[in-house]
Amino acid sequence: MPSETLVFDDKSELVSTAATRFVDLVTRAQAERGVAHVVLTGGSNGIAILAALAADSGGIDWSAVELYWGDDRFVPADDPERNYGQARTALLDQVPLDPDRVHPMSPSDGPFGDDIDAAAADYAAVLAARSADGVAPRFDLHLLGMGGEGHINSLFPHTDATAEATRSVVAVQDSPKPPPRRITLTLPVVNRSRAVWFLVAGADKAEAVAAAHQGASPADWPCAGAQGTEETLWFLDEAAAAQLA
Repeated sequence: MPSETLVFDDKSELVSTAATRFVDLVTRAQAERGVAHVVLTGGSNGIAILAALAADSGGIDWSAVELYWGDDRFVPADDPERNYGQARTALLDQVPLDPDRVHPMSPSDGPFGDDIDAAAADYAAVLAARSADGVAPRFDLHLLGMGGEGHINSLFPHTDATAEATRSVVAVQDSPKPPPRRITLTLPVVNRSRAVWFLVAGADKAEAVAAAHQGASPADWPCAGAQGTEETLWFLDEAAAAQLA
């Protein structure tokens, strides 16, 4: 499975290039399969690419895009920490999406109340209902941010969520990065994606980037465990790429 690493002078160039390639990938998926299945991520780069797409999304037919999230904070719906809320502000409220094709994770004041396990199980059912095999779609694109310790989605080093080998979605009760309660897709589901893209900027990410490129253990560096079936693409600024050989 091909892996490509692109290094940019700065974050703005990284985001603009990723947005351009997002348009190309999604329009190709729609031409080939009718509907594109895309997993969004939070973080500054993940939201920046959505803002860029709101400004120019080329030939994307937004009514034929199924949107999912790799993780979200299990907090009230109006909490500004919610990836879904940030995505709505940046993009979702500005393009003609089909509401039935937008799949946020339940908040802590949603239909399952404070029952995070029920909310995680519900999201697993959402994925299963939109799959050919009763597990999850084969996503056309899964966007990923990354923490300095190599976490992706809400999969942190040496945690049960990162080690999960069967379930598609799990609840995280004790995230080392606040807020502690989150819902996340697992590595087996990430790795069903045709394309996995990392959007990473900053010197504090350089060690994790290098570890992933050197084949580190996903238990130590969860980012090392994510790869697409057809493409794995790293968008890096120069600072994040500083420790690459």
